[in-house]
Amino acid sequence: MIQSKETQASITATFFTGAKLWKGAEGYFDAELSGGSGLSGAKGIAGFTNGEAFRIGDAAPKIYLARLYLKQTIPLSKEYVTVEDGINQIATKYPKKYLRFVLGKFCLSDFFDLNTYSHDPRSQFMNWALMSHGAWDYAANVRGYTSGYMVEYGSPEIGIRFSTTAVPTTANGPDLNYHFAKNYSHSFEVSKPFGESGKQMVIRLLGYYTKTYMGNYAIATQTVDKDITETRKDGRTKMGFGLNAEQQLNANAGLFFRTSWNDGKNETWAFTEIDHSISLGFSNTGTKWKRPNDTFGVAIVANGISKEHQAYLASGGYGFIVGDGKLNYGLEKIFETYYNIHLHDKHFWLAPNYQFVVNPAYNKDRGPVNVFSLRAHAEF
Repeated sequence: MIQSKETQASITATFFTGAKLWKGAEGYFDAELSGGSGLSGAKGIAGFTNGEAFRIGDAAPKIYLARLYLKQTIPLSKEYVTVEDGINQIATKYPKKYLRFVLGKFCLSDFFDLNTYSHDPRSQFMNWALMSHGAWDYAANVRGYTSGYMVEYGSPEIGIRFSTTAVPTTANGPDLNYHFAKNYSHSFEVSKPFGESGKQMVIRLLGYYTKTYMGNYAIATQTVDKDITETRKDGRTKMGFGLNAEQQLNANAGLFFRTSWNDGKNETWAFTEIDHSISLGFSNTGTKWKRPNDTFGVAIVANGISKEHQAYLASGGYGFIVGDGKLNYGLEKIFETYYNIHLHDKHFWLAPNYQFVVNPAYNKDRGPVNVFSLRAHAEF
């Protein structure tokens, strides 16, 4: 991160479309626009402060295909529940127990690592390590999308889902690698609700395994140039897990918790340079002060990296988001709070946001950093 004060702006807009096809089938198409930049080019903080900023390099707004996928639901019970119209969801009825197949282009976080209180940077917490598991190096291009399939078993008692998806051709790159024999990522998740309605707890356990042309931290540390790209080799892997829990306190408030880990031996390939992370937070609507469509949130995060990753950065190596040429290692600690103000008819919101970052990029010689944000959001 640059050392002086800095101001940046970003914009994203998504046009969501969906349609019923044949029996049990739905199709979804999303066109998206994004532009602007994160602070310091979205570098210098592993748990970056804007979930809608990408490391593109060109700040000019661009329109691109975000999602194009088919969803087929096969009923396994005769009981149905009504689902309302929403983002990437047409109004319909689903069986209480089902088998579902998704095929096409999508974001893995559309289906995995969901959390009622901390998942959407457009309306909830903005930090990368709060919108998803920090150590889940989930398969995606630089804008967050991938191609592949997802299979899900759903019921009121348990949810089980598995996916195989494409990884980028290079670390944090824009293009996906479709040579699935040598390059792929598997994600597996089990979700289980507990307790009665109104005070329900949900626990989600996620695991992932990625295989592709990655560099190795330990080998790169021994090279003259400390350039991890020179150590890339077919067959390198990364594996990890995440535990995600949410506890509803009442109709308006809830707690959430995440912890995640990956082996940290080979380079980060898609998301951000976090090898282990833990977060805890609270969310509440404004019902008590007669603002039921407002939302307040507060959370803390601690991120870390593996010993191999530490040694690489300390020796002078750089990743695609962190690296100072040296490293006085410490956990990256982040505090975030926001207040989402409902302005008009469930269409417009304005959200002041504050984040405080200690040891940005794991360097005790850096920071702390204060980040003040104002987010405007509209839905039609």
